[in-house]
Amino acid sequence: ALSEVLAAEAVTCLNRAMAALRDIWEEIGIPEEQRLERTDTVRKHIKSLLDMMVAEEESLKERLLKSIVLCRKELDTLCRELQLGPFETEEESTILQMEKNLRTCVEVLQKQKRDRKQELKALQEQDRALSDILCTPLFSIDTSSVPSLEDLDRYRRHVASLNTLKEQRWEEFVSNKRQIILLMEELDHTPDTSFERDVVCEDEKVFCLSEDNIMALQKLLQQLEAQRALNEAVCTELRTRIVALWERLQIPEEERESSAVH
Repeated sequence: ALSEVLAAEAVTCLNRAMAALRDIWEEIGIPEEQRLERTDTVRKHIKSLLDMMVAEEESLKERLLKSIVLCRKELDTLCRELQLGPFETEEESTILQMEKNLRTCVEVLQKQKRDRKQELKALQEQDRALSDILCTPLFSIDTSSVPSLEDLDRYRRHVASLNTLKEQRWEEFVSNKRQIILLMEELDHTPDTSFERDVVCEDEKVFCLSEDNIMALQKLLQQLEAQRALNEAVCTELRTRIVALWERLQIPEEERESSAVH
């Protein structure tokens, strides 16, 4: 392996350096006793350096092992929160690769957790807004835990159904309001209740689209239609009586035509 070749070269460099130092000491004429001291100093320096390097690598190994333990705990917690099966790891992989894989999986599951919570928050905001407009109860869901995919799917369908209901009631409200305003104008009827004033109010968005309000709206329309039908029946009867009186009094056609406009 390349690492073994590099290690052999390191030993060769060390031997070459020690040989060079001995030659220098010999040329200088340093006594043997001092040579031993200098050699021991070199040994201590080299040993200290190597011990420090070994300690650093041991520290790295300990950090990786500790990270693996923490990642496993975090994965167990995330799998429970996300209602997933237990996480499987490749036991034959190296410490470095295992730590990297576990850390990557933790990041992926943490993102899933954030995404689910963000979607839950968005759905709750939509649900509250629609419930205020439609006067419907809020969707029942446990907000203290991470929602499951099934919970989110049910919540999406619930909000979608509320949006559809809102559109239906809105169309019904706008259509009925248009007819009610025309009938009020035709009957010369001034809105005299708070509900009637809410119906004909220009700001349509403030009208509550509750089931009770929609039923009350239909009832108001039916009442106005009944009043118009009654007025028409009375008018028809009066016209019939007028014609009969014209005939009895032998009113000329010219006078009849002048009154017919009414």
